[in-house]
Amino acid sequence: MAYSTLHTFAFPSSFFPLKPKPKPFSFSNKPTFLRSPLSPPNFPKMQHVPRVSTSFVHEAFGGAMTLIQSSPATWKSAVFSNIFIFLVGSPILVTGLSLSGFVAAFLLGTLTWRAFSSSGFLLVAIYFLIGTAATKVKMTQKVAQGVAEKRRGRRGPGSVIGSSAAGCVCAFLTIFGVGGPAFSQLWRLGFVASFCTKLSDTVSSEIGKAYGKTTYLVTTFKVVPRGTEGAVSIEGTVAGIVASIVLAVVACLLGEVGRYEAIICVLASQIANLGESIIGAVLQEKEGFQWLNNDAVNIMNISMGSIIAVLMQQALQSWHI
Repeated sequence: MAYSTLHTFAFPSSFFPLKPKPKPFSFSNKPTFLRSPLSPPNFPKMQHVPRVSTSFVHEAFGGAMTLIQSSPATWKSAVFSNIFIFLVGSPILVTGLSLSGFVAAFLLGTLTWRAFSSSGFLLVAIYFLIGTAATKVKMTQKVAQGVAEKRRGRRGPGSVIGSSAAGCVCAFLTIFGVGGPAFSQLWRLGFVASFCTKLSDTVSSEIGKAYGKTTYLVTTFKVVPRGTEGAVSIEGTVAGIVASIVLAVVACLLGEVGRYEAIICVLASQIANLGESIIGAVLQEKEGFQWLNNDAVNIMNISMGSIIAVLMQQALQSWHI
């Protein structure tokens, strides 16, 4: 029997039930008894952590830079700037400062920034770097000869204060406006001269200990061992003069002093260092002057340099030079 058309019969879907699709393999659906110790655990999903907006970072950075660059400087800008600089520069600072010396240097830096802004601070930073480098020259030899500074040249608070006392006085005179605008530049000159004096003294002493072939007592020109109080050498003296010239030139480039004032700073530093050598040879470590230690002599030295520079400038102004 032939059929003209093909008849089809559709079975309902429930007649042949569909098999469920197998789940893709993963460690999470693997049977527990088959999981190896290396299988990754099922950690909970991380919650969304809000991101700090870029605009907030820009605003914070811009505000910090505005505070640092504020002119005239304020106590707030001075403290903030020193915190930032001391944190960033701490690896270098700890090589030349003890912990207590670090704190004293922070106070000095804050005072300097408040009085003379970033240019004055940079001048003191350069003084520190050159002085520390000179102190480290041939340190092993100095230690063996017993002429090295305490703590292998790491300065304590006494040394920091002894090296900056005159500069701090000039800073306070500037902050409180003593003498008015007419004296403002004189205090700045005294500040620069004090650090030129101290740097010249440090470099001449340390280079003299390291390379001085013959050391003479400044009062009698008698040959004495290296490291003797009041002793000088040609090598150390030349190095000290060069150091004072370098720092005076830096101060001039930073706008702290003029060209003629820079020359005054160099001359005043050498006169003061000669006076310091005489004091060391005649009085230091002598009976009745046990209180006259290195820190006390340093204060006298830088004070002489600062005062001599101010007096020289006043004399030149009175002579209309």
